[in-house]
Amino acid sequence: MGQVNKQAIAAAFGRAAAHYEQHATLQRLSADALLAQLPERPFLQVLDAGCGPGRLSRYWRELGSQVTALDLSARMLDEARRQDVAHHYLTGDIESLPLASATFDLAWSNLAVQWCNSLHQALSELYRVVRPGGCVAFTTLAQDSLPELHQAWRAVDERAHGNRFLSREALCEAMHGWQGHHQSISLTLEFDDALSAMRSLKGIGATHLHEGREPRVLTRSQLQQLQLAWPQRQGKYLLTYHLFAGVIARD
Repeated sequence: MGQVNKQAIAAAFGRAAAHYEQHATLQRLSADALLAQLPERPFLQVLDAGCGPGRLSRYWRELGSQVTALDLSARMLDEARRQDVAHHYLTGDIESLPLASATFDLAWSNLAVQWCNSLHQALSELYRVVRPGGCVAFTTLAQDSLPELHQAWRAVDERAHGNRFLSREALCEAMHGWQGHHQSISLTLEFDDALSAMRSLKGIGATHLHEGREPRVLTRSQLQQLQLAWPQRQGKYLLTYHLFAGVIARD
């Protein structure tokens, strides 16, 4: 995967900030899966890296943690601040965290590191800011996610309309050298039509392509082609995500 345009990613998520939670079913399911992998103990200082509008920041705060909410998008962080989800708010890049080492008991990152240039660098930074005895917990998207989207668009043109994500082997390799565990999870969401499925991606800011995004309006004919080609199950239009959830223990 080539260099990602962090400014474009921040802008895409900024546009989605106000209505992000309406479309964040995947984020909620992913967070639940990651929470199930964490040890059952309190985390006094928590970093929510890639916090979005801050649903999980609020979760940790309500458990009694001191929470720092960090996001690449200033507008997304403004939404988190408006909802008063954390104690501290910081605009920043996970690959170069503007934070002191050994500060947090938990560095949490739910579906954010797929927008980094280097997963290993992102995990190294999250590991750096965690105290000995703490942990890093993250989820990301894995290779072959969104097969229905790719299949449907092939009926229209041959251009990329979804991002390509790291293989499970590459994701495991990024964790090499640290003590931890991981889990692969597949989730399929259902929608009433193809347009609703695509709107769900736009609603969470995930329409930015790693290779660059060209503004485009679907014609009625193209939408009909997508509808016909989109895989369905009992009349529902599907979007399948392959998730990788990892927990790393800080020595």
